[in-house]
Amino acid sequence: MRMRKKPWAKDMIAARTDCVIAQPEELKGNWKQLGSQHVIVEIGAGKGDYWINMGHMYPDELWIAVEKNVDAAGIALKKSIDNTAANMKFIVGDAASISQWFAENEVERIHLNFSDPWPKKHHTKRRLTYSSFLNDYRSILMPGGKIVMKTDNARLFEYSLVSFAQAGWLLTEAYVDYRSQSHDEDAITEYESNFIALNQPIYRAVWEVVK
Repeated sequence: MRMRKKPWAKDMIAARTDCVIAQPEELKGNWKQLGSQHVIVEIGAGKGDYWINMGHMYPDELWIAVEKNVDAAGIALKKSIDNTAANMKFIVGDAASISQWFAENEVERIHLNFSDPWPKKHHTKRRLTYSSFLNDYRSILMPGGKIVMKTDNARLFEYSLVSFAQAGWLLTEAYVDYRSQSHDEDAITEYESNFIALNQPIYRAVWEVVK
């Protein structure tokens, strides 16, 4: 379902100078100067629930949300207007430019939460686990850095398992029903709760970069 336009979204983004990084390329190689040695990036932050919750759960980590949809970004920034900690930053932009924002070996972990599955074959290159994206992730992740993926889409999960394997990543965790067990270390968003309420499985995997 396509998100309704939010005519106020651009103004909200412009107003949130406390956390929005308008020129992320200017911080390339210097993100740790914002106060943490642990640089965590969530790509496709949507309405921001995971970014907000994890940013508060882990105040010693720098949580950087990336969202290219202006309307979704506006919602996330409106939702967090009175709930943004100093370790929480936001980039409104396309993850295809991620290697322009972060230097080699600068990021400790990347989260991909309920990414658009782009199910049509001619849209394969848009999937956030397509080979070109994996190459960019490998570049910016530090040795031993990880990618954590969650999805409700079985086909995207299967595709991603193959894509990472072909690219030489090390699979360290894999769940086909992640929420069948308690995982208090990982925040549950409203979006994820809807699937849990319907008893639909949440797929999750963790890969370690091999350099």
